[in-house]
Amino acid sequence: MTFTFFKRSNSLRTGLLITAIAPVLCIAQNSASSENSETRSFTVSQTTVKINVDGELDETIWSEAPTIGNLVQQQPNPGTAPTERTEVTLLYDSNNLYIGVKAYDSEPDKVIGTQMERDASLSSDDHLEIVLDTFRDQRNAFYFATNPSGAFVDGLAFGNEELNTDWNAIWDVRTKRTDFGWVAEIAIPFKSLNFPANESEWGFNISRNVYRKLEESRWSGARLETDFLQIAEAGKITNLNGLNQGIGLDIRPFIAASWLNSKTSNDDGFDAEPGLDFSYNVTSSIKLTGTINTDFGETEVDARQINLSRFSLFFPEKRSFFLEDAGVFAFASTGPNSPGGVPSARADVYPFFSRRIGLVNGQEVPINVGLKGTGKAGNTDFGLLYAGTDNTSFVDSKEFIVARVKQNLFEQSYVGGIFTDGNPALGMEGETYGVDARLATSDFLGTDKNFVVNAYGTKSDNGGFSDNDQSYGISAHYPNDSYVGELVYRVIEKDFNPALGFVQRKNVRMYRAGASYNPRPKNLWGIQQMFHDIFYTQFERLDNGHIESTELHITPLDYHFQSGDAIHALIDYDRTYERLFEPFQISPGVILMPGEYHNNRFKTTIATARKRRMTAFVNASYGDFWSGSAEQISTTITYKLPPKFNFSIAANQTFAHLPEGDFIARIITSNIDFAVSPFLSFTNLLQYDNRSDNLGWQSRVRWTLQPGRDLFFVFNQGWIQDPMGGFRFNAQDTKVSTKFQYTFRF
Repeated sequence: MTFTFFKRSNSLRTGLLITAIAPVLCIAQNSASSENSETRSFTVSQTTVKINVDGELDETIWSEAPTIGNLVQQQPNPGTAPTERTEVTLLYDSNNLYIGVKAYDSEPDKVIGTQMERDASLSSDDHLEIVLDTFRDQRNAFYFATNPSGAFVDGLAFGNEELNTDWNAIWDVRTKRTDFGWVAEIAIPFKSLNFPANESEWGFNISRNVYRKLEESRWSGARLETDFLQIAEAGKITNLNGLNQGIGLDIRPFIAASWLNSKTSNDDGFDAEPGLDFSYNVTSSIKLTGTINTDFGETEVDARQINLSRFSLFFPEKRSFFLEDAGVFAFASTGPNSPGGVPSARADVYPFFSRRIGLVNGQEVPINVGLKGTGKAGNTDFGLLYAGTDNTSFVDSKEFIVARVKQNLFEQSYVGGIFTDGNPALGMEGETYGVDARLATSDFLGTDKNFVVNAYGTKSDNGGFSDNDQSYGISAHYPNDSYVGELVYRVIEKDFNPALGFVQRKNVRMYRAGASYNPRPKNLWGIQQMFHDIFYTQFERLDNGHIESTELHITPLDYHFQSGDAIHALIDYDRTYERLFEPFQISPGVILMPGEYHNNRFKTTIATARKRRMTAFVNASYGDFWSGSAEQISTTITYKLPPKFNFSIAANQTFAHLPEGDFIARIITSNIDFAVSPFLSFTNLLQYDNRSDNLGWQSRVRWTLQPGRDLFFVFNQGWIQDPMGGFRFNAQDTKVSTKFQYTFRF
């Protein structure tokens, strides 16, 4: 593999990157030389009996067919029998895969199921998780999950530990509480999946979580070092013959309407337009997804952020068209993900960031058409995306192209390339090129441990002439249960500007090193696991060689208790250094002058167990802050009336005391959610920040008449705080949107 686009002076750097990862390539190859002899296997029974998905498991075939075998405890006591028995039965007919689960519980009145909203987080509930690796490529899988309240959660798993739950499939699940625990009955249509037509063997895994015991049990890969989303650790199911995919065509027409009453513009009025989303399995391995006259009116608004740093804030993608098969376009220039509680380096590089399409400076640009082709050819994954946007008052119509290819190696590794064409800015053009490699194993040196090396190189071309328009780097990550290690080297040149990408900071060279020691003591104060971290990050300026910033983070005490409560930090210590080369306005009217700033800060974080009806999370930090001092307090209070009602209120506040001027940065957020059933939910998000003095309310209703047929109703209202302050607010924009979509499946 060569980085052919680098200029001659960078050839040595490229060679060093490839030389550095070559030994790991050999290790990964050796560890993948033979299939794990402990891989579990099960032959799925075929049925001709009509299965009524009602959560009863009362058809005779459910009791006659064999179960997949006992699950094995993954934590807290790996390799042992679970404290609660689980029976899993798999059946299939020509149209569906059926999964029946009897989740026995010695205290059925203590089974926890607090969520019913679509794609809700089930981490504080008892729940089941399922992955289907239909191509058995050990990298990508379809993900399904549910809880005792019958929540629908689905997504796409990729990269061995990443999950996109904004992908929605057509499937069905019903659950029922019983005197022995609870039951789940699931039907997954084969038309909702992609799989090779002539293969009868899939990767499969299932996990059961009993939250009050913090206990997880799995069918395969029940080791502390193994994440459930490490698809390479899944078992396999066989005998899947004669499956009906139809012609592989889903057509989803929709009608979207909106009414706007604006106090800040002349855009008042009513608008209603039809549109169309579709997907077509060109072959069993290649999928074409399209959208015409796209509408994203049902998308949740972004979470408010106040930027107290010099660098750009990251807002995640939430639009369904761009999220589907997003894993194909993922690039090795992000991460590695540090342990929870450890500050990120804030220097990820995204050569393709889909929010650059259809959004310019926070304003929506209509997308006329979008096409995306994704698939596999042997061991090669590929993706091709095209989007065309409309003319607006602030930007001309534009066309964008993104191409991605990955050549899979061994069990969990790949080498790949990416290309983007297009620039959303007015009158601008741009291209970005990149290559990357991921070398990963879950059997590092024969020790059943995880080890990952990522390397990448990218170049941007926006029509100018520059020798400083590249970014490249390499990282090594040892992400395991008791020990975590991380080494990262990254360069981001000053003119590197991927037109369809995202970069937080430029003109820097980054070094990062860190380690965590996380023992699980036996019978010590009810502690489940202890975490101890030390991480150091340094940024150097490329233009003058000066150090721009450093951060030393130490976590001496982070205790997670068997009750679910946690002292995430008692005396976390951060020593930072910042050098300003030009004035920086940190808050309106508060300007920091060029110079050096040394800070010492301390942090305390406490969280109560989420199994309780009322829970709390408190994070308080104090100490030096730039030229003065500051207290930063983040608090979240959550109250549940399971499974229908969830209420939370969060406040994130900074009280800064600087010679240049004092200021307060405050964000207040509240979620009020009510679910009538898994098919009808009402969500409300209220947000206020004192930087914009804006109070916003979004209310969303989602009614699933039946899988694939959805009605959305969204109400947005904004207010601006009166200059006199207090609780006086003046109404601004009011918008009401509705959307109905109906899926025809062939």
